[in-house]
Amino acid sequence: MGITKLHGLAIVLTAGITGAIWYHHPFSQASDQKPTASSEDVTNMNQSLCQLSRQADLNETSSMLPRLLYPEPLLTKPRRRDVLVLTPWLAPIVWEGTFNRGILNAQYMQKNLVTGVVTFAVEKYVQFIKGFMSSANKYFLAGHQVNFYLFTDNPEQISHLQLAPENHLFVIPVQNHTRWQDISLRRMGIISTYIQSRFQYEVDYLYSIDIDVQLVEHVGVEIIDTLVGTISSWHYDTRRESKPYEPRAESRAAVPQGEGDFYYTASFYGGSVAEVYRLTRACFKVILEDRGNGIEARWHDESHLNKYLLEHKPTRLLSPEYCWDAELSRPRIIQVLVVHQDEGFWLCVMCMHWAHIIWTVFD
Repeated sequence: MGITKLHGLAIVLTAGITGAIWYHHPFSQASDQKPTASSEDVTNMNQSLCQLSRQADLNETSSMLPRLLYPEPLLTKPRRRDVLVLTPWLAPIVWEGTFNRGILNAQYMQKNLVTGVVTFAVEKYVQFIKGFMSSANKYFLAGHQVNFYLFTDNPEQISHLQLAPENHLFVIPVQNHTRWQDISLRRMGIISTYIQSRFQYEVDYLYSIDIDVQLVEHVGVEIIDTLVGTISSWHYDTRRESKPYEPRAESRAAVPQGEGDFYYTASFYGGSVAEVYRLTRACFKVILEDRGNGIEARWHDESHLNKYLLEHKPTRLLSPEYCWDAELSRPRIIQVLVVHQDEGFWLCVMCMHWAHIIWTVFD
């Protein structure tokens, strides 16, 4: 019997269906073939894998801790009942009495990590260098490796400072600016630039701390996390509508009415190098956008920091104990003053802030 056109069409369709089934079968060789990745895709993939590898290393628990003796944690008897210790997004808020530094030190020691501290001493703030470095050398991550990066416009005035063997000081020249606001606003750009060119190769975590603070108690590894903000001592008990967020909608730092979590101080923040790079790069970008539109945020880089941490929730918060202003009276919830800020600093800032407003109004 001869093959008709109908028979031929049926044969072609059958072959096509059979081929399609075979191609998608899980054991077929063809199904394992994937498109070749471009060099850019490979680079991005390698970067992602490196980040995942680092994160996995920081969180891994395969190393056995030494035997430790410490008070038994009791589920029904929390150490602190007077303060919030966990945010709605499940980030811990670090208060005195909520952690055991011995356990944390044992965990941290196994990682062999290096933490960096960035601080700026420009013009008259050079006077704070000795006090800051002496207290930080004694109390900041004592016994762990710390690199201090001091940016100053007077590097020749930096006298020799005796540091612990595990600590290192690097003095980096930086340009001065006429207005203190410009110095404040430029910090984010400088930090992001140096992370990209240098810090990412030298440290695992990076913290920005104002030069005029004094450490009076140990600041330990309880501060270490991916993205860390410190709750301002001036506004820790202020309601949302009264917090000094940037109110003008035309500013990129604006926090819409009815929004906001906590008010964070720019005197102490940090995290992993990668996260601090994202933070400082993003903030400096919108600072430049504001400047291009003739806008200066209410509290400069601190306003932009608060907007960023509203949209990118910190993974750990430090209580006001970690940056308490010496001008304020001490409430009962502040059990330990870990870091305090020089009272003359904020008096100076307020005077300059009001002078700037008066100058703008009457100019």
